[in-house]
Amino acid sequence: MSLKEQILRYQPLNEEEEVIKNNILAWMNKFDDVLTRNNEFAHFASSGIVLNEERTRVLLVYHNLYDSWLTPGGHADGEENLLSVALREVEEETGQKAKVLENDIFQLSTSPIVGHEKRGKFVPSHTHLDAFYLFEANDQIPLTFRENESKGARWASIEELLDENNTVYFMHDVHKRMVKKLGQKKYI
Repeated sequence: MSLKEQILRYQPLNEEEEVIKNNILAWMNKFDDVLTRNNEFAHFASSGIVLNEERTRVLLVYHNLYDSWLTPGGHADGEENLLSVALREVEEETGQKAKVLENDIFQLSTSPIVGHEKRGKFVPSHTHLDAFYLFEANDQIPLTFRENESKGARWASIEELLDENNTVYFMHDVHKRMVKKLGQKKYI
């Protein structure tokens, strides 16, 4: 199934998510290269919402660029299978081999990224078209992290995920919607 078909299948939680879904589809219709960073206006990224087996904690990484705790994830870099991207990023960023709980996109988001320098080159402000997938992992396995991108990885309680002091401003609403959807689907 193509990425566009997956997004068309995506079931929004509320009006906000419906608007996000429609905006992402509009970007996909307007640009051919939303899967690569060559599109300096908007491009896809994919993240893993990783729950522990007891469904009481979520796996987070402390992202250097945002100076904040976020779910592990990364750019699509041309790959259309965003589930695969999210799984790979979870393992690369935390050392966890996650089990897929849902094959479909769990949540969509659009995130404003401020201009910054990366590897000696300026990256202009742009939008991440984010697809989140739901996973499970064993929280007893030691975590690792990539020092060039992160200051650490940890398991956080659901309450900590909702604390706006623990995350960058644009992710707080994403986390609130995430927790609400996890509750509605009886994952937590």
